[in-house]
Amino acid sequence: MPRGSEPKPLLLDTHYWIWLQEGASGRITTRLRHSIEEAAAAGRLLLSVISVWEFALLEAKGRIELTISCEEWVKSALATPGLVLAPLTPEIAIESTRLPEPFHGDPADRIIVATARRMGARLATRDVKMRDFALKHRIPVL
Repeated sequence: MPRGSEPKPLLLDTHYWIWLQEGASGRITTRLRHSIEEAAAAGRLLLSVISVWEFALLEAKGRIELTISCEEWVKSALATPGLVLAPLTPEIAIESTRLPEPFHGDPADRIIVATARRMGARLATRDVKMRDFALKHRIPVL
């Protein structure tokens, strides 16, 4: 990396955020963990606000079980040092409806990809559709 240039922000897909908070380190490669640590240290580790909605929906549907309230879990998870909550701006909302097709209709995935594009961020995801789309449209993906 050229001297004086900052690394691009790193945007976590919802599953990586959950796995980090739950200590599921076996699901995260050493390379990605290193990238996450670097981004967090620089205050450039991003999470889309839609991931909070997606997490709460998973919990409400019983797909995730918590020992504390959803609100407490989210509050604690958002306090992770170096993690920045990326807002859902009007520009990101509009961009999510205008992604080059084909892209699947999941609104959370569309907003996460649009957030990466708008914020010039690298995207950390295991979602095959999101990875394929990101690679095809020159969004750095880990």
